[in-house]
Amino acid sequence: MKKLRDEQKGIIFISLIVLVIAAVSVYFAISLDVNKVEDTLKTKPLVKTLFVVEDGEGGVLFSNVFVYNAKSNKGALINIPGYTGQIYDTINRTDRIDQVYREKGIDSFKLEIERLIFGAGNRAEKIDYYSVIKLDKFIMLCDMLGGMRVFIPSPVDCYSETGVRWLLPSGAINLDGDKVATYLQYRDGEDEASVQNRYLDIMVAFLSGLHDKGSIILTKKNFKTFGDCIISPLEEDELKLLFTEISGVDTESLVRQTITGSERHVDNQILLLPGNNGEFIKDAVRNTLTAMASSDISAAGKIIVLEIQNGTYTEQLASKCMRKYQDASYNVLQAKNAERHDYEKTMIIDHLGNDAAAKNVGDLIRCSNIIRAEELEGGEDFSSTQVDFTIILGKDFSKDYLYVIR
Repeated sequence: MKKLRDEQKGIIFISLIVLVIAAVSVYFAISLDVNKVEDTLKTKPLVKTLFVVEDGEGGVLFSNVFVYNAKSNKGALINIPGYTGQIYDTINRTDRIDQVYREKGIDSFKLEIERLIFGAGNRAEKIDYYSVIKLDKFIMLCDMLGGMRVFIPSPVDCYSETGVRWLLPSGAINLDGDKVATYLQYRDGEDEASVQNRYLDIMVAFLSGLHDKGSIILTKKNFKTFGDCIISPLEEDELKLLFTEISGVDTESLVRQTITGSERHVDNQILLLPGNNGEFIKDAVRNTLTAMASSDISAAGKIIVLEIQNGTYTEQLASKCMRKYQDASYNVLQAKNAERHDYEKTMIIDHLGNDAAAKNVGDLIRCSNIIRAEELEGGEDFSSTQVDFTIILGKDFSKDYLYVIR
């Protein structure tokens, strides 16, 4: 009998151990079941998501990195031209960046984009999430959002290489999914910059549709159909939270950037080699991230008003610079020629007396030559009360700093 009681005690003891292990396992499972997107939104000022739309053949049609500040609802789109070329470690050769995606997949593609626009190293910025959408699924999403509203400057009436007719009217029109596919794929003697601009237009239209229809599409009942069109490592509830946050973006003030440089023939193909060995785009993106994360201007709710003057003999320089600042949510009162054209150095005249705001204005064009209006001596009169800052472009100003396209 004693032996039986000992065996019973042993069984009870083992059962208790099993119950404790099970309880601890359940506790840790629950504690570790954290919504990754929710956690990111709590700990990071900016959330970065890579959007890839496939071309229907397993390649990249277009891709953008979307940077979003959930507190201010400000966003930036960084376009990644597929023919951007350099030495990519993941394929161990110089080639197009979209070839990385075709050969190695999304993870390697994301890694190379991070190195391209943020730089390498443990302290460099990382892309938090990605969403891959096949072209046929993107067409479905466009229809779910009620179409995409874009501006087409001139009518399109041409034929593809396979004899398919591409027909689009001009003007600000709403395109259904099939028309969006046409808009994205047609080629009619355009330069590559125009094609990349179209891609950005569609991505902006997609975000606008998400903003306008998000309250309907992103409900628990409807999101499954929406989410099924997207390939992502996130769970459904995490993906829903991400797109719900993204839907709050202020699309009227989106910053648009793209990689620019020089086109070169390399191994029987044309590659876009980023300017200054890629340093220009890294600087431009770094400045954008700094401005988006800063609360110095947005906290006051003030729209900064600028005047831009061309102090060189380079034509249209002030106008091109104006576009950059407008897309970065600045109000440019006017862009004009300066009274003289022999300015050696670019300068920013601060009428506002706000050092932080002045630095943000200068960072967009890599200018640290900032002077308070009251400190100017003689010469032209820059005591304007209509603007907060006057920017005078000098001979040292490089057009390579103008990364924003329209």
